[in-house]
Amino acid sequence: MSSTTPRRTALDALHRSLGATMTDFAGWDMPLRYGSERDEHLAVRTKAGLFDLSHMGEITVTGPEASALLDYALVGNLGSVKVGRARYTMICREDGGILDDLIVYRLGETEYMVVANASNAQIVLDALAERAAGFDADVRDDRDAYALLAVQGPESPGILKSLTDADLDGLKYYAGLPGTVAGVPALIARTGYTGEDGFELFAAPADAEKLWQALTEAGSSVGLVPCGLSCRDTLRLEAGMPLYGHELSTSLTPFDAGLGRVVKFEKEGDFVGREALTEAASRAQENPPRVLVGLIAKGRRVPRAGYAVVTDGKVIGEVTSGAPSPTLGKPIAMAYVDAAHSAPGTPGVGVDIRGSHEPYEVVALPFYRRQK
Repeated sequence: MSSTTPRRTALDALHRSLGATMTDFAGWDMPLRYGSERDEHLAVRTKAGLFDLSHMGEITVTGPEASALLDYALVGNLGSVKVGRARYTMICREDGGILDDLIVYRLGETEYMVVANASNAQIVLDALAERAAGFDADVRDDRDAYALLAVQGPESPGILKSLTDADLDGLKYYAGLPGTVAGVPALIARTGYTGEDGFELFAAPADAEKLWQALTEAGSSVGLVPCGLSCRDTLRLEAGMPLYGHELSTSLTPFDAGLGRVVKFEKEGDFVGREALTEAASRAQENPPRVLVGLIAKGRRVPRAGYAVVTDGKVIGEVTSGAPSPTLGKPIAMAYVDAAHSAPGTPGVGVDIRGSHEPYEVVALPFYRRQK
């Protein structure tokens, strides 16, 4: 056990008053569920859910060479991101291994906000600070400056519209704009990790409770419920979205993870990992790495991360994430499998669950795609 007490978000007392089951997640005390995780999951798919994501790591990068620093430090082309837009990208080691996957918002000509996973926030902060040497740019730890709330699901645009005069209709996916929600200043971003339409609201911690209560009241008539991290995991799994520590790690390059598209070799200048990633890209073409696929159970047993994927008694891959799918009504998993067995419908594929080879159907990801 760690002797350090988990950090608490600005909404901690509110979660407890709602009867949340709390859990230590990446050093934070976070709500796992408030009642039934299945009900929370289905609310996001059909109505709306409200999440506290204040454990995420916000890092602000400012200065005349902010874009040049990020183009060097990350694998994406951040200099080409327009003000008000966001980009999914990664930060890699010199050997090409993934340190974290990130969303980067361009808030101004010389200002960016990098959002890291809670478990990697310090690692990302340290790497950016180290890589900033020689650039006219500042890297600032803003984890204590923000609370982050997310409202996700088909009813979320209507809920938020009732609380803000910001132009939500004009706000594209992966864009953000400053606005006021229920009288609270916030960065309103059309992003999320559920596979549904929705918004993430970055606000001052002191305003978090007011914002949560206003969203709760505005959403009560359309079925909005508070949601914990447990259903966030099953939602992202159905949507085929990778989770660091499961589908992504330092032992994989973006090309090994099937996400080579985030690496922008065409950008000017060097970037950390360019040489190793160039080799990884050509290696992936000549000798395809394992492919991330979806698996749907033919039975009822739930696969877990680390379980072997097998065919004819041979191990052909490994489960990275698995859970019962409330939407499909069956257990599902994501797994890296040998390219030869990655085609949807490949016969004879199973998962070794405690010595029993349970039959699974190989499918293309995602399992779930929302109706536009």
